[in-house]
Amino acid sequence: MNAQLSYWEIKSWLSGIDFCVIGSGIVGLNCAIALKIKYSNSKILVVERGFLPKGASTKNAGFACFGSVSELLSDLKTHTEEEVLDLVKFRYKGLNYLRKILGDKSIGFQQNAGYEVFREQQDTIEKNFEAIPYLNRLLYPLFKESVYQQEDEHFGFKGFHNKVIKNNFEGQLDTGKMMFSLLQLAKSKGILVLNGVQVDALSNKSNGIQIHSNNFDFTAKKVCVTTNAFVKKMINVPVQAVRNQVMVTEKIPDLKWNSCFHLDEGYFYFRAVDGRILIGGGRHLDKETETTSKFGINLKIERELKSLLNNCILPGVSPKIEYQWSGILGVGEKKSPIIQLLDDNLYCGVRMGGMGVAIGALVGLELANLVNLLQD
Repeated sequence: MNAQLSYWEIKSWLSGIDFCVIGSGIVGLNCAIALKIKYSNSKILVVERGFLPKGASTKNAGFACFGSVSELLSDLKTHTEEEVLDLVKFRYKGLNYLRKILGDKSIGFQQNAGYEVFREQQDTIEKNFEAIPYLNRLLYPLFKESVYQQEDEHFGFKGFHNKVIKNNFEGQLDTGKMMFSLLQLAKSKGILVLNGVQVDALSNKSNGIQIHSNNFDFTAKKVCVTTNAFVKKMINVPVQAVRNQVMVTEKIPDLKWNSCFHLDEGYFYFRAVDGRILIGGGRHLDKETETTSKFGINLKIERELKSLLNNCILPGVSPKIEYQWSGILGVGEKKSPIIQLLDDNLYCGVRMGGMGVAIGALVGLELANLVNLLQD
């Protein structure tokens, strides 16, 4: 669990815990760090069931984005203008907060712009281009300049429309570096992180919340659940687990672009990663199968991702796939996160809506601000 502490030292340390954060992903570690800053003398424990965080924090695609034109237009069908602006604001502020607390170098952040591409025969192309001025006006109070602009497609793609939509504010980061930096920051503040601890149940006690795990039971004055897509294993909140597929190619000689791309309302995405191409998404092609909390490869989606890669993105190249994984997202009817007091001393920060990289740090901060150690 921790190479620096013996089993008995851990057992001793587990007495008198002020805060227990369940889940060591982006939200959980940021919550713990913010709590330590707020209550510097508190004892804080983060527990994680996996060797690494098992959710999307370590299995995302590294997009530092806040919404493409087609995605925001889709959101406007189920959200008000104010709600969509609030979503974008939360994502953009979340990215800036993450960059502020860790630094761009430590997370491998690059702001190389993002592009939305469209299929040649897509019947909604003109609607997206026509919406650019409207969305720029909607987002102007936040960015103070136009976000989206139409450009010619100049990347050598095939089967895509000859016009793209550029977003100069979009970036990308290195997921591994980000999580390592967060973990190091947490540990530097005296926060104990225990891996291999599966929380099976929670129960209210007069002195806090009792945590029942696969290793031992212990009590904390306050508990924050940040397991996102897996939250229903402990508490009942409106979060649905869905699976996403990601693949990374071998090195591509003379790859001439280093940007992020979105397709089909953001359901497909690809970007350059150290001379390789990362491509992922496609869960809308098989929603029933991909509505799951189980990791695994969907062959139907895998075929479509490879077809996009070989026929459209790198026509005629057919690079080998060297890495492949699936990640589990937490979504719901609304795209806003759930940051709530659920019961006496029990809180949650979940439902990242597929935007955990953008909003996770800020969700963690707001969750910590919601917790009040002195209220009892």
